[in-house]
Amino acid sequence: QVQLVESGGGLVQPGGSLRLSCAASRIIFSIYAIGWYRQAPGKQRELVAAISSGSSTNYADSVKGRFTISTNNAKNTVYLQMNSLKHEDTAVYCCYAKIGAVDYWGQGTQVTVSS
Repeated sequence: QVQLVESGGGLVQPGGSLRLSCAASRIIFSIYAIGWYRQAPGKQRELVAAISSGSSTNYADSVKGRFTISTNNAKNTVYLQMNSLKHEDTAVYCCYAKIGAVDYWGQGTQVTVSS
């Protein structure tokens, strides 16, 4: 069992920046995919950014050029650098990891973009 814990959420003004972190309870090998999802009230959960096999990255069109996903060298932490935040970025952000055939989810961290 792997625990994923997010941090870094909070209240930020439009145009501001936040960096989310997701720490795994241990170094993980055989990771098929890691990433960030978000869900706003009344809306479907959507993929924000992900790293998959071959270290390829994917971003939602709505965040391209503004968000960057990365990991530390040990690959037990995934980050989401969020710049130029907009009102529509307000959501609960959850980190995700597919380890083997098992999906793991963090508890989520609230990001609120408001003036």
